[in-house]
Amino acid sequence: MNISTLSVGFLGAGRMATALASGFCAEGLVPNHLTAVDPFEPARTAFADALPKGIRVGDDSTLLSDCDLIFLAVKPQVMASALEEVKTAFGPQQLIVSIAAGIDLRTLEEWLPDRRIVRVMPNTPCLVGEGACGISPGSSASEDDAQTVAELLSCVGIVEQIPERLMDALTGLSGSGPAYVFQMIEALSDGGVKMGLPRPTATRLAAQTLLGSAKMVLQTGDHPGSLKDAVTSPGGTTIAGIHALEKGGLRSVLINAVQASAERSAELG
Repeated sequence: MNISTLSVGFLGAGRMATALASGFCAEGLVPNHLTAVDPFEPARTAFADALPKGIRVGDDSTLLSDCDLIFLAVKPQVMASALEEVKTAFGPQQLIVSIAAGIDLRTLEEWLPDRRIVRVMPNTPCLVGEGACGISPGSSASEDDAQTVAELLSCVGIVEQIPERLMDALTGLSGSGPAYVFQMIEALSDGGVKMGLPRPTATRLAAQTLLGSAKMVLQTGDHPGSLKDAVTSPGGTTIAGIHALEKGGLRSVLINAVQASAERSAELG
């Protein structure tokens, strides 16, 4: 498929669907070929308000029948019932992309037999073109199908194709990870405020510090530990701060967060 002419649909118009659709539109993709279907009027309104004019939004699943690619963007707990209601609108020519946490490809292929399915775990920074997405193609999906999904998602971030058995781990890391980072930014901002900085200044500095540090990891390819050592002078301010983080168990807390989220993803399936 040519992603520049791709007709994209969303079953579900919640926050993740809105983030993806907004990211695609910001990159100049599918602005006039994008459809969302959701039974809940507030979700439809929020989706439409966040996107350019001309996007089709409604509660009738037949709106998805002419889409080349359909994102399944409903909550895992209601996926089975949602698909039972709308699966007759899906044709074998359509590529189905699930972004539901925990629901494996085998289950999706039982619910949608003879369909080409790719499982994806995106995250909300897709909204600003800085997403981190994992993809796993199903048994009926071709390499071209996987490439189409990867190319589309690469417009809003980085994409890693992984074995499906690792999808829960990816969910715990990058799927849920933005929430951990937002808490880190908030906590760093609190620290700045405690030491006298105005709140807006502290928040901007904290966010930019994480942004700049992440870019250094990605662009240099250096190990995070090496980059940490480069700013940690003997007897200096940084090692004093690192000591405080180690006493608080920062590493263990973050590892535990990823593990807890991954295990919950598996439970949802």
